[in-house]
Amino acid sequence: MTYVVTDNCIACKYTDCVEVCPVDCFYEGENTLVIHPDECIDCGVCEPECPADAIRPDTEPGMEDWVEFNRTYASQWPVITIKKDPMPDHKKYDGETGKREKYFSPNPGTGD
Repeated sequence: MTYVVTDNCIACKYTDCVEVCPVDCFYEGENTLVIHPDECIDCGVCEPECPADAIRPDTEPGMEDWVEFNRTYASQWPVITIKKDPMPDHKKYDGETGKREKYFSPNPGTGD
């Protein structure tokens, strides 16, 4: 099992989760984070840290696509281990559905 970042992180990008990860498996895009599913050790410490409830175990129904999404971008984006401010309009987007189709950017973030 692994944990993955899902739709609600997009356009919010809270980074509370990255500082608690013992294996540094979070990667930063321009407006979201991902978890490298092959590096995650399934400890679960990141899940309760996410204010947007965007981190889910891959055992939940419908997570296969998110596992591949996370794997794809984790191989392209820089690692992030230090908390940063969320996106400027994060409160506006938190809880909105369909954010991947509307707002996702494949561009990398800056990392640490």
